[in-house]
Amino acid sequence: MKPFMNTEFLLNSETARELYHGYAQKMPIFDFHCHLPPGEIDTDQRYENLGQIWLAGDHYKWRAMRSNGIDERFVTGDASWKEKFDRWAETVPRTIGNPLYHWTHLELQRYFDISVPLDPDSAENIWNEANARIAAPEFSVRTLLTQMNVRYVGTTDDPTDDLHHHKALAASDYPVVVRPSFRPDKAYALADPTAYTRWLDRLAEVAGLDTIETFADLREALRRRIDYFAEAGCMVSDHALTLPVNRNYTEGLLNGILTSARRGSAPDAEDVDAFATAVLEFVAREYAERGWVFQLHIGAQRNNNTRMFHALGPDTGFDSIADGPLAARLAGFLDRLDRDNALPRTILYGLNPRDNELLATMIGNFQDGSVPGKIQHGSGWWFNDQKDGMLRQMTSLANLGLLSRFIGMLTDSRSFLSFPRHEYFRRILADLIGGWVEAGEAPHDLPLLGGMIQDICWYNARDFFAIDDVPREV
Repeated sequence: MKPFMNTEFLLNSETARELYHGYAQKMPIFDFHCHLPPGEIDTDQRYENLGQIWLAGDHYKWRAMRSNGIDERFVTGDASWKEKFDRWAETVPRTIGNPLYHWTHLELQRYFDISVPLDPDSAENIWNEANARIAAPEFSVRTLLTQMNVRYVGTTDDPTDDLHHHKALAASDYPVVVRPSFRPDKAYALADPTAYTRWLDRLAEVAGLDTIETFADLREALRRRIDYFAEAGCMVSDHALTLPVNRNYTEGLLNGILTSARRGSAPDAEDVDAFATAVLEFVAREYAERGWVFQLHIGAQRNNNTRMFHALGPDTGFDSIADGPLAARLAGFLDRLDRDNALPRTILYGLNPRDNELLATMIGNFQDGSVPGKIQHGSGWWFNDQKDGMLRQMTSLANLGLLSRFIGMLTDSRSFLSFPRHEYFRRILADLIGGWVEAGEAPHDLPLLGGMIQDICWYNARDFFAIDDVPREV
């Protein structure tokens, strides 16, 4: 019997231990996609207690608490942080088998030096011990990032954001590079015409236009905001799609859809897809001209619970995996760009694990020799960022592409305590490759395999994103 989550956690062979401790563990973190608020980094946010830093905004934990029969008042409601923490402590023992159990204890170990499992009996001591650490002068957002050896953070930012926090960070001497990522999903979010019109008006204002009445106006506004983001050091975009889109369109059709939306009429599904195709094709071509990275997160079916959406809004734990046709639409859309040599460096993330092999083969269709791994199969995302999901994604990529060119893990998180997820990934990676060695499927060549692991943990992402301010050296 192995000790619970000790230094050899998830490392099931001597080779895995050599690869993790000798190569993976020391590598910095290049977290190229997350939802951390840049304002909290800029102001070096401090927290009141463990409940606040752990439970605010974490819809992974919220889902688990609801499944455990916890009343919403103790999840997102007006209960105190201590009351919410106590309900989380009740829930944690029930999460065995869920990555939340591992993440919870990795975070307690790495940030608070607490190795006792969290449960109702240990909750009071853990609450007091962690809060004593949180009250210390050195416990702040910026320190948490440097403590975990984070070198780059890519936030997620709407085109209408003014980016003043990013600009302040860039002008400071803070060693962690924090850059915006351009997320224009609202440019094709036509389902709610009223909200869409409000967003268009805001976009016009920040882009310096009188109004946005035609698709040409929308293109110009987005182009100006892309330029604005580029001036702030942005070199990455991000887009969420339930399913890929690839429909033909005309300028007249796009103008008609936009006019109808402004008049309060939601377009039908085919027109939504045509409009989204046009927006995505336009911005992708702009990214290619600027050398940006194009991220596509595919397969989330969002806001399934209408009652709770109206009560709490989006991103509160009521999303799930979507199904539906991917291959033809995705191939057709990528081909639209590739035909004109206008396909940017691209990362394709799939939320449905059934699509791993599809995506692992799709990326091979559009590699062009210009950049190693120009088209990437992104890491296990959201419901797949657990042991099984990571192994399935990496195994499919290894079987059908080049795992050695993989750009590795990201947090996709809103929590400043989430960075041990990189350690979780690195231990799983080391164990996967170490297992191949133990089975005689790869040579016991530590420089070769250790170098491969270090590439996946740091160098591949560093080179792929090519952010000038991030040093290659570690």
